[in-house]
Amino acid sequence: MIRSLSLRLRHGYAAPRAWLSLLLIVMLAGCASQAPGPDQARERGDWDAQAERLQALEAWSLAGKVGLRTNEGSESANIDWQQRPDTYRILISGPFGAGRTLLKGTPGKVTLTNGEGRFDAETPEALMEQQLGWSLPISALDYWVRGLPTPDASERLEHDDLGFPKRLQQLGWTIEYRDWTHADDLWLPRRLVMTYGDLRATLVVNQWKAVSDS
Repeated sequence: MIRSLSLRLRHGYAAPRAWLSLLLIVMLAGCASQAPGPDQARERGDWDAQAERLQALEAWSLAGKVGLRTNEGSESANIDWQQRPDTYRILISGPFGAGRTLLKGTPGKVTLTNGEGRFDAETPEALMEQQLGWSLPISALDYWVRGLPTPDASERLEHDDLGFPKRLQQLGWTIEYRDWTHADDLWLPRRLVMTYGDLRATLVVNQWKAVSDS
């Protein structure tokens, strides 16, 4: 179940470099590259026509460029995210030149592995709480990256002239959908920007793939 979690920072608990690194693995952040354009144009009614399929999409993967901007500075990295109904695997490569950081989730357990070791918790939120002393609504990102609000929290959603999501406000965050791509007969976000106070995160997806389990 998605929980509405507030930012709770214990001052001095972690060095800026350490918590920026972990934020990159559990958040989708800002980037410096541009994905190729779709081979067709969006039309009015496209979003409503795919709504049922998009809600049911539980197996997918994406690859792109991520980064993060905070009061402490900004960083970028590559992301490879594989999502399945009961598991996920998020690989971040290159943040701060520190190599690879891997986040793996299974029912009741989340594991983060990087150059500093391996860390376990029951949820991604608990993992952040354990390592940093504060937490973010990480589980909601599964929905946000598909252009959907998480179902267990109230939201305010604005649409563009073609009926596609334009701006979503949920759990204290503002998510702006800046561009779209067409993959496996679905329209999916290609560029989105998320803000929470002074924190700004952006994702540019270079490759989307819907995975069939049949």
